Amino acid sequence: MIQHPDNMSSVALGYMTAGQKVAIATVISTWGSAPRPVGSQLAIAEDGTFQGSVSGGCVEGAVILAAQDALQDGKCHVLDYGVADEDAFAVGLACGGNIQILVEPIALGDGPDKTLIETMADADKARIPFAYSVNLNDWSRERINPKGLITGKRGDVFIHVANPNMRMIIVGAVHVTQTLAPLARMAGYDVQLVDPRDGFASQARFPNEKFVDAWPDEALKQIGLDAHTAVITLSHDPKIDTPALAVALRSDAFYIGALGSRKTHAKRVAQLQGDGFSDTEIARIHGPIGLNIGAKTPAEIAVSIMAEAIARLRKP
Repeated sequence: MIQHPDNMSSVALGYMTAGQKVAIATVISTWGSAPRPVGSQLAIAEDGTFQGSVSGGCVEGAVILAAQDALQDGKCHVLDYGVADEDAFAVGLACGGNIQILVEPIALGDGPDKTLIETMADADKARIPFAYSVNLNDWSRERINPKGLITGKRGDVFIHVANPNMRMIIVGAVHVTQTLAPLARMAGYDVQLVDPRDGFASQARFPNEKFVDAWPDEALKQIGLDAHTAVITLSHDPKIDTPALAVALRSDAFYIGALGSRKTHAKRVAQLQGDGFSDTEIARIHGPIGLNIGAKTPAEIAVSIMAEAIARLRKP
């Protein structure tokens, strides 16, 4: 399973660049039916503006108020909310879970706090995993090697591992794509579209989208695929889909899906076998694509694809 805690460094840096003090709230431990996992983050500016989530709305109001206090006294705070706490009921945590949240004020001006946030934001932009530790006794922070680490508490130390954002590359500017692209963005994915056919990848059909200007195999190589990337081929044209699938199969993409009937997929498999791919490698392709929910319309097919990609991410 790909672990993907939130990364609010870029948001925090934006607040700081605008001259505002900022605090970052992070879920550091959970018990029971906690609404959001360890590593979830919320960035709060001193004017009350915020982005992110630590509880899906249950305790955000209380955490934002606590963050305002932290910005005033400059000290870190650890907040505990549980079903047995009157405060938890008051703010809406009545789901039977407990969460512990670390609130860290980030100092303005040049210094170790700003350097850490800038470095973390740069790593996020470059799609490089980043990790830092927080000593819960003296609040000291330190950048650490993320390899092999999992976000969570280790005694009196909290380790936060921030992986690259999830990304979906969709090959084929078809009807399904018109729903799948915004749906993927709503699910938190960065979306990139590829289709060399001007008639399909037109502004009239996709007024708010930009397409990578290259054939799919070259486009995917330019983009660069990693373990936080899903590759979806929807053109139904083997000259477009199959070269893209070949590049995806040579990558660490966590999900690879291809639109087409079983007959179409069988032809695709035969071509990939002829190109030297093993049955084990080809088995990574989800084809026909999407969970079997009886989808008929393009929008329903898009939902089934998104659901299958999420299932592959969360329940590999």
